[in-house]
Amino acid sequence: MNTTETKDPKSNSTVVDTSDALVTSPDPLHPANLIPELCKGFYHLGWVTGTGGGISIRDNDKVYIAPSGVQKERIQPSHIFVLPYPQPSDVVQRTFLRKPSIPLKESACTPLFWAAFDLRNASACIHTHSQHAVMATLLWGNKEGAEPVFRVSGLEMIKGIRWGGVEGAMSYLDELVVPIIENTPHEEDLRDSMAQAIKDYPKAAAVLVRRHGVYVWGSTWELAKTQAECLDYLFELAVKMRLAGIDTDWRPEA
Repeated sequence: MNTTETKDPKSNSTVVDTSDALVTSPDPLHPANLIPELCKGFYHLGWVTGTGGGISIRDNDKVYIAPSGVQKERIQPSHIFVLPYPQPSDVVQRTFLRKPSIPLKESACTPLFWAAFDLRNASACIHTHSQHAVMATLLWGNKEGAEPVFRVSGLEMIKGIRWGGVEGAMSYLDELVVPIIENTPHEEDLRDSMAQAIKDYPKAAAVLVRRHGVYVWGSTWELAKTQAECLDYLFELAVKMRLAGIDTDWRPEA
């Protein structure tokens, strides 16, 4: 690997590359090209409006992350941060291979993305502020003593979800369970509760954040994307079913 992180012999400090070498490629599937394209698509779905949400892609020993506070439909490859993998998820210890030349900050979701990489061996993680996801957190697991999870079964789109987000496909007869964690004022403070939810629900493909949104991951960016789409469909439909008084825990008669 040609590292772009070097030491300044005069100050002994780390110098991080701000050139475009790590984010310039004619390959449309290069992470630095994919992230802007995907974010634009998510924007038009209403998932990442108002600069919220985002996506990170891990490509072997590098992680590509979108900037924070930038309109997601206008992200350019030159805005992408590149980090080495693996490394501790702690914000203080985070190091970079490449930063944009203009003053931008990496996504506040970075510690949450890292939890999916470390605990699920995911290659991509998507965070959306979908209204369907938020509504699901308001209708499930919100009563005192209730298990903080979203549950649904008997719907065809469950077949688009992988066990744990990275294993074999589920059946429409399987019960889909997505843990719900409580929101915090600062996104990075969700790291510990998300990591605990991933450990507590090893078969879950996502984590919902109450009154906030959802994190979805996959073994490839394609699977992360399709699972995010399937989950959003299921959140929307299950919310409509519950509001219509239809049982979302369907089982075929024996």
